[in-house]
Amino acid sequence: MENTRYTTGFGLLTDIDGEAGHNVIESLKDICPDLAKYTIEYPFGDIYNRKGLDLKSREIATVAALMALGNCQPQLKVHLNAALNVGCTEDEIKEVILQMSVYAGFPAALNGMFAFKEVLDNKK
Repeated sequence: MENTRYTTGFGLLTDIDGEAGHNVIESLKDICPDLAKYTIEYPFGDIYNRKGLDLKSREIATVAALMALGNCQPQLKVHLNAALNVGCTEDEIKEVILQMSVYAGFPAALNGMFAFKEVLDNKK
């Protein structure tokens, strides 16, 4: 079962986050390979693989949550990129960021929009 969770999770990580996700996993290998493994198995092998939401909806929720937390800029950038990878448009992501200004505040929205600008600039 563990091998299936890992294999499924790694495939989804690749589809959703691409190189950014691989970089996160690789950066953990020399300090805590177990955390790298758990990051693949649980979120991607178990949760992202569930039928209840499509990947686009999951990434919208993830972007909103990371913005609301306010201290997750590296992870936010990975998931802003992932949202684009799974079919969110630039305008949809901007609307999510604007929506979060109501619930997480203007600093979170400003930080989110600047993070998104950086993600878009890196795609050029």
